[in-house]
Amino acid sequence: MKYSIVIADDHLLIARALTEIVDRFSGYEVLYDVPNGKALIERFNGKNKIPDIVLLDVTMPEMDGFETAAWLKSNHPEVMILTLSMQDDEQVLIKMIRNGAKGYLHKNAHPAELEKALDSLVSKGFYFPDWASSKILMSIAGNEQQNTSGVKLNDRESQFLQYAATEMSYKEIAEKMFCSPRTVESYRDSLFEKLGLKTRVGLVVYAIKNKLIQL
Repeated sequence: MKYSIVIADDHLLIARALTEIVDRFSGYEVLYDVPNGKALIERFNGKNKIPDIVLLDVTMPEMDGFETAAWLKSNHPEVMILTLSMQDDEQVLIKMIRNGAKGYLHKNAHPAELEKALDSLVSKGFYFPDWASSKILMSIAGNEQQNTSGVKLNDRESQFLQYAATEMSYKEIAEKMFCSPRTVESYRDSLFEKLGLKTRVGLVVYAIKNKLIQL
């Protein structure tokens, strides 16, 4: 059995290069490529075969990766999304997780890492970069329950958690909470300690899993 893939990337050369690479992997085949989310929706609605996986570029004209991921999440939640980006950007990762992405890969990655990412996506349900801790990634996949029973968050920590799950910087969060950036960092560090987490991505995942924020 081969898993089917659609590539959404506005750079034709990159899309075709990805197609050649993926088609060399034994367990995968590329159905087609599209230049943006709008074209993807048209192909999906045109009764084309729905793929198992979409390799989704973040920056595209007309309909970018964020909007496309959100559409896929609402209309085809069974399709796994592997985000493609030129940056190791925590904010992009957070937003893509919120919009339904199950994986994140830098475009400069070696083909072997792409195959590894695809294998992880179909076997574990996720693939994220090393800078997001393995504990958090397991949590995303639903294969490990964080031991957070009985954890009590105060009102300010809960408020910070809501803002942390947005694209705002810590400085912007401080302005929203009418406090100093240092105070915001203290809320963050307190949550890290209480929840046994190490990254902002982890806070977002915790908030999503525990229905503390609306997606």
